[in-house]
Amino acid sequence: MKLKIFKYKKVKSTNDIAIRKIRSGIKNGIVTSDLQSSGRGRHGNKWVSYKGNLFVTIFFSISNNLNLNKFNYKNCLIIKKVLSRYIKHDLKIKKPNDILFKQYKICGILQETIFYKNFKYLLVGVGLNLLKSPKLKNYKTTSVYEITNKKVNRVRILNEIKLNYESI
Repeated sequence: MKLKIFKYKKVKSTNDIAIRKIRSGIKNGIVTSDLQSSGRGRHGNKWVSYKGNLFVTIFFSISNNLNLNKFNYKNCLIIKKVLSRYIKHDLKIKKPNDILFKQYKICGILQETIFYKNFKYLLVGVGLNLLKSPKLKNYKTTSVYEITNKKVNRVRILNEIKLNYESI
């Protein structure tokens, strides 16, 4: 499957934009934005979105019998694989949807499904701390920059994620 990238400067949520794309007749693609004002995580939690980090939603139609739990793990494997090119060790998947460096969250993945015109769609929202991580009271976080002391090109990471999803 080929995925077209839709780029924005600022959105409320890349998942929300992906839903609008689906409702406008686009069957699959990738939405990315420089900033999100209302990024979200699981259980209605807010995703803190700093400029320089990666905010992306991959969306595509799926069959009704797709095992969503297994696919959620597959999403984590894809992002971990991409990150492992930059961070060589200590990356772990924390089920159901986080990527950790040691005990520090570096990435969260929000998987959602919607139905539209007799089709089922999967949305995979990815928040990846490339440059800066939020300081949260009860949750340790980090970024690729904090780990490697190197800035990683967002476009390059986005293209690597795109290639991995296109090969599914």
